[in-house]
Amino acid sequence: MNSLKTNSLPVLIGSLPVEDHQHAVEMIFGYTPQIPLWPQLPKYKAEGMLHQFLPGFPGASAGNDKIFIDGESPQFETDFLAFFEEYLMIDEGGAELDESRFSMAGDEAKGFNTFLNFAADYRDQLTALKGQITGPITFCTGLVDQSGRAIFYNEQLREAAIKHLAFKAKWQARKMASIKAQPLLFFDEPGLAGFGSSAFITITPEDVKACLTEVFAAVKTEGALSGVHVCANTEWSLIFDSGVDVVSFDAYSYFDKFVLYPDHIRRFFEQGGILASGIVPTSVEFIEQEDVESLTNLWLQQSHQLEEIGIDKRTIYEQSLITPSCGTGTLSEEMAVRVMELTRDVSAAIRCQYL
Repeated sequence: MNSLKTNSLPVLIGSLPVEDHQHAVEMIFGYTPQIPLWPQLPKYKAEGMLHQFLPGFPGASAGNDKIFIDGESPQFETDFLAFFEEYLMIDEGGAELDESRFSMAGDEAKGFNTFLNFAADYRDQLTALKGQITGPITFCTGLVDQSGRAIFYNEQLREAAIKHLAFKAKWQARKMASIKAQPLLFFDEPGLAGFGSSAFITITPEDVKACLTEVFAAVKTEGALSGVHVCANTEWSLIFDSGVDVVSFDAYSYFDKFVLYPDHIRRFFEQGGILASGIVPTSVEFIEQEDVESLTNLWLQQSHQLEEIGIDKRTIYEQSLITPSCGTGTLSEEMAVRVMELTRDVSAAIRCQYL
C-alpha cells in the first residue's frame, strides 16, 4: 500500500480559530513540523466545507446567503457539458490540470498558498505534507439543487461532484508533491457519521464505496496517500474496503466502536495502512480534564487492544499518527493551542517509549 513510516508523529486536523493565514501556518509548523498541513479558517465563508471546494462546479449559485446547484438555469446545460469536456481533456492528457477549473485560486486558496510558500523553505525537515478536502459523501449530501434536494440523489450531479473533488484533490496532491514526495490527502467525511441511520436509508454501501474508491484512486496517481477523516462513529468496513491508505478517527470517544472490526483493522495494517488516532479531545470539557500522561496512557491501552487482535506492537507504532479528534475551528484560540500542545507532547511521550 505504501512505504511511509509515520512513527506516531503528530499531525493536525485542518481548521483553526484564527484570522491570519500566515499566523496559522506558523502555529502549525511550530507544533507539527514534520507533517504540517495547510490551514482552513472557518471565520471566512470562502473556507467553509462546501464553499471552499465548490468553485468550478457547474450550476453553482447563491441565493438568500445559501449555495445551491441551479439545474434549471439557462446556462446549466452548457456549463455542465463544458465541465465534462474539460475533465476529459485533462484526463486524456490534452489539457493542464494546473490551468483548469479544478485548481484552487482566490480567497479559497489563501491558506493553501501561504502553506506551500512556507513549506518550500523547510523541505529538509519534512516527513510529509498534509492536505484535505471535503469528501464526496459529505459534499453530495450537504449540497442541494434548486429544489432543496441533496445532489447525491441526482446521478448526473453526483458523478460530476465525484470527478470535481477527485481532480481538485489531485491538484492539491501534485502541488504538495513538488515540495515533498508522498503527501497525505485526507477527505473529510463528517457526513458518514450518520451512515446507517434513517437519514441515509436510501444510500447503499455500494454507493458509498464507489464514491470513496474513485477519489482515493485519483490522489494515488499523484503519488499521494489517500486518507479519510470521520469525527464520530460510522460503518468502518466501508472505509477499509474502499482502498484508503490512512484512517483518521476520534479515538478518544469512539475507539470501542472502531475496534469492533478486527479483521478489517488487521488486514489494513498488514497492507501498510496508517492509523491516525484522534486521541486528543477537542471539546472544552475534556481538553481541560486531560493531560499528557492520561492521554498517553489511553493510547497505550488502545494499542494493547490492537495487539490483542493480532497486530504487532512495533507495527502499531510505526504505522500510527497522533492527532486531535477533530478540527479546532470552533474553539477559542487558547483552547486550540492547548490541543496542539497536547498533540505534540503526547506524540513525543509515545515516541519515547519506542526510540
